[in-house]
Amino acid sequence: MHTIRLGTFSPSVLLEVATVTGTLAAAGLAVAETPVRTSAQQFTDLFDGRLDAAFTNPDNVLAYRCVPTNPLGRTGDVRILGAVDRGLGLALFTGTSGLGAVRDGTFGVDVPGSGFAFIGYELLARAGLRRDVDYRVEALGATPRRARALIDGTIDATVLNAGNDLLASDSGAQRVASVTAIGPYVGTVLAATGDSLDRHGDRIRTLLDVVSATARDIVAGRHAEAALAAVERRLGLTGATAARHLETLADPQQGLVTDARLTQADLSTVIDLRNRHVPGATALTVAGVLASGLVDAPWEL
Repeated sequence: MHTIRLGTFSPSVLLEVATVTGTLAAAGLAVAETPVRTSAQQFTDLFDGRLDAAFTNPDNVLAYRCVPTNPLGRTGDVRILGAVDRGLGLALFTGTSGLGAVRDGTFGVDVPGSGFAFIGYELLARAGLRRDVDYRVEALGATPRRARALIDGTIDATVLNAGNDLLASDSGAQRVASVTAIGPYVGTVLAATGDSLDRHGDRIRTLLDVVSATARDIVAGRHAEAALAAVERRLGLTGATAARHLETLADPQQGLVTDARLTQADLSTVIDLRNRHVPGATALTVAGVLASGLVDAPWEL
């Protein structure tokens, strides 16, 4: 049995279902999940070899491969191996007072120059609110911390997903706009460094196969009891709220990716958001990003 050290922002329902159904063990794998507080920490641990792979946002991989001004101030050979989900309910949320409180208020982010932050800036801009003019930006780290800050009223808006959105909704937070309003979007990818792939490539790619197969099972309604139990244990959701998240997992626009494919349209959305919300930076192109080797996959984009 080979153990893969995987960095994650939120506990993975997929991995628990793959574990309890024996799919991971049948592939000769175990996964040691390491919760990460920020994307900077996650990619430091990837580059330094403390993680073998990561579930992360595709913009993070783009930043730490192609953008030298990322929070670490360095780039490296980090690659996207495949898509895991389409955001899992990813949306802009405000507190109970709605968008009105965001003006002169605080928008919570992981780090100000990352993918989820860009989604928030875009959706707020479409509502007529400008970054650093109409609201302040505060770095808070991973999604569960931002959900708690919104629920506690210490921030006025943030972007949430993966069950954190439902916990916030149940506490009175308002879902203002979904990432689906922006375009086709992949929320989570499996990523690894070139060095890690040299050492563990077959195992990491087998993990992607297991994740995709488990996603197909969940979307098809198989392992429903195991999936619901995983949602309850991993995300702290119960009753109707847990059932709603299970529905999100199977949603074709927001849910699990069953074939691991990242399309050019998905990548274009990520690149366009970064180009729009990083003023003065050299514009990235899909062709240039693909030429950099960002996507290490057996299919053509």
